[in-house]
Amino acid sequence: MLTKRIIPCLDIKDGKTVKGVNFENIKAVGDPVELASLYAQMNADELVFLDISASNEKRKTLSDLVKQIARVINIPFTVGGGISSIDDVRMLLDSGADKISINTAAVRNPRLISEIAGQFGSQCVVLAIDSKRIGQEDHVFLNGGRIATDIKTINWAREAVSLGAGEILLTSMDHDGTKEGFAIEITRAVSEAVQVPVIASGGAGKMEDFAEVFIQAKADAALAASIFHYKEIDINDLKRYLKQQDIPIRI
Repeated sequence: MLTKRIIPCLDIKDGKTVKGVNFENIKAVGDPVELASLYAQMNADELVFLDISASNEKRKTLSDLVKQIARVINIPFTVGGGISSIDDVRMLLDSGADKISINTAAVRNPRLISEIAGQFGSQCVVLAIDSKRIGQEDHVFLNGGRIATDIKTINWAREAVSLGAGEILLTSMDHDGTKEGFAIEITRAVSEAVQVPVIASGGAGKMEDFAEVFIQAKADAALAASIFHYKEIDINDLKRYLKQQDIPIRI
């Protein structure tokens, strides 16, 4: 069985790390470079950086911040936010990112997944899905969760993998920031539907939530933000707990 991964997430707005609940009521929580360095020292397996208000005008500013973070960490580094072209990807990889995360641009232009995978390899492409329950099914949302679509989450995950996505970052908007546990049902459904790793995101509040999403939802990695930013859970303590639950984890 592959080792499970613990991944802190830096949501970035205007150069600051921020966090909200259900994608709303966003507030600043710290300096991204300092937090990145801290998480690398705390034995995080990877780091995800998402510019939640990215625009083309800020692309240079974003790449500068990516460079600063890349200098202080020695773990795999995924960067996302506003990526819409091969040139955007190349700039971020040149700045120190190991993988890139695409969301809205991929839905609007699915060929972008194949283009990036063809140029840089599938292992470089993380498809981020912001998912929310509408009626009895989960649907894809765009533009930082502001625009609903009629695309079903599971169908989009399957299509994206067929186009070359090497990993799925699945965020439950319903669970985001609530600290009430990950979205087990949709995470398990996506994990069973695709043959690439699935990162569960949204809802982590206690150590048991991580064990649950690994065991019950078959997630390959678990991403969290506020519980790490506010030092509610220590990554090393979390890993020791998971090890005690016989979950394969890198200590």
